[in-house]
Amino acid sequence: MKNNLLIVWTNGDIEVANKFPLLYSSVILDRGYWETAHLMLWGPSILLAKNNQQIQEQLKKIQKTGVKMSACIVCVEDYEATSILEELNIEITHTGELLTSALKDDTYAVMTI
Repeated sequence: MKNNLLIVWTNGDIEVANKFPLLYSSVILDRGYWETAHLMLWGPSILLAKNNQQIQEQLKKIQKTGVKMSACIVCVEDYEATSILEELNIEITHTGELLTSALKDDTYAVMTI
């Protein structure tokens, strides 16, 4: 049974961010939709998080609900976003490892945006 959700957020469009991954992430644990949830920032979503104060505030609120977050180390370095994401308590890591594990794990659902 799939009780865990991994959202891979790669899109850098602010409207897409606000209307789906951030909106959905903000309610999924409180409403009991999933036992665990993880929001993974990859590619242009990192640049959006780096440059937009509103997005940064939303990420902080989502974390308070219990959603875990990580970001692609290669992308973070390419976008020079390390200090900002560290301030946001977003784990900077080789995200391919978690993605691969989740894809192979029958208890995970994986969504890519």
